[in-house]
Amino acid sequence: MKTAGVIVEYNPFHNGHLYHLKQTRKVTNADCIVAVMSGYFLQRGEPALVSKWARTKMALLAGVDLVIELPYAFSTQKAEIFANGSISILEGLGVDEVCFGSESGSLDPFIHTVQVMKDYETEFNSYLHIYLKEGNSFPTSASKAFQALSLKDDGVDLSQPNNILGFHYIKAIVDQQAKIIPKTIIRTGANYHDEHFQSPTIASATSIRKALFSSNKSIDDVRSFVPDTTFKELNQYMTDFRQLHHWEAYFQLLKYKVLTSSPEELKAIYEVEEGLEHRFISQIKDATSFNEFMIKVKTKRYTWTRLQRVCTHILTNTTKVSMKRVTSNNATYIRLLGMSQTGRAYLQQNKKEFTLPLISKLKQNSNEMLQLDIKASHTYGMIFDEPVRSDWHQLEYSTPPIQFDEKEKIFV
Repeated sequence: MKTAGVIVEYNPFHNGHLYHLKQTRKVTNADCIVAVMSGYFLQRGEPALVSKWARTKMALLAGVDLVIELPYAFSTQKAEIFANGSISILEGLGVDEVCFGSESGSLDPFIHTVQVMKDYETEFNSYLHIYLKEGNSFPTSASKAFQALSLKDDGVDLSQPNNILGFHYIKAIVDQQAKIIPKTIIRTGANYHDEHFQSPTIASATSIRKALFSSNKSIDDVRSFVPDTTFKELNQYMTDFRQLHHWEAYFQLLKYKVLTSSPEELKAIYEVEEGLEHRFISQIKDATSFNEFMIKVKTKRYTWTRLQRVCTHILTNTTKVSMKRVTSNNATYIRLLGMSQTGRAYLQQNKKEFTLPLISKLKQNSNEMLQLDIKASHTYGMIFDEPVRSDWHQLEYSTPPIQFDEKEKIFV
């Protein structure tokens, strides 16, 4: 059974993701599609719009065969660590190919850029240090450093978000000596960061989320940009929990955490660097919303995304020490969230060959990486009212992998 992997957030699953899935199956001729999907908190430092269980259902209904959780230790990180964790999980599952969307649409520029970085690592790091010292963000500095090498202009444009991820996927494959074969397809329609609808049917997840939280819009306003199955799941989530997740809902929790922590305690949190602890304490006192707070603390050096990740780590009390321990290696387990009949058949046929343990139901576990996922789950559910909040805290232990019958189109 041939397998192809995709690395996703599905926040939420939309028509562009559906196109990516169909193209992945086409270019890889895969029998089984495996999605490594971020859990409750995402790479841009945001809470996921709906739970990982709801997004697992969206994925299975759209044609994914296996949904595997990308642990918090990787899902809330810069591109390099995010990619390392994702590729290590796909490799542990024995997946044949990985297919990612990119602004480039061609694999050669990625391979060339990875080789250049390897051959000129010292020079690249020297330029990178210069641009960082000038106050540029890491993504901007990395792009400028590559351009400063003044080599042949056939590398990939590292100023584009999906190209950055694609570069790190291929670099992770090389560094891990993985057997996975990379493939890429060009992104269609909306750009990753588009905040407004540019097409009648294709929109970025960013613009969809913005519309959902706009005061004069509703779920109905995004219906044309998502599959019917996603639309139904969004409505069901609203019925069950009466809200979608975004940073404003967590702001009072963040404010409480910052104002009841000492500078030394905040400094111990992962990614709190260069006096950010003092800036956070001084600026959050008078801020009345998360957006207002972010505007107050934003600087040229720290991107909005980086600051949101800092806020996420403060909220989940993730320290430098604990994160260093869990990210010194690649993934240490495979957490199964959902499967189709095809996905189940793949597991049964190949699980003895997996190089990482497969977790299908959570038990008390001392694995530190898994403990971060559990803390993230508890934090994510803190915005609910009782008794929903207390029930939520048991979900990690009581929810088995979601099973989907792709022929009957039903969950079993």
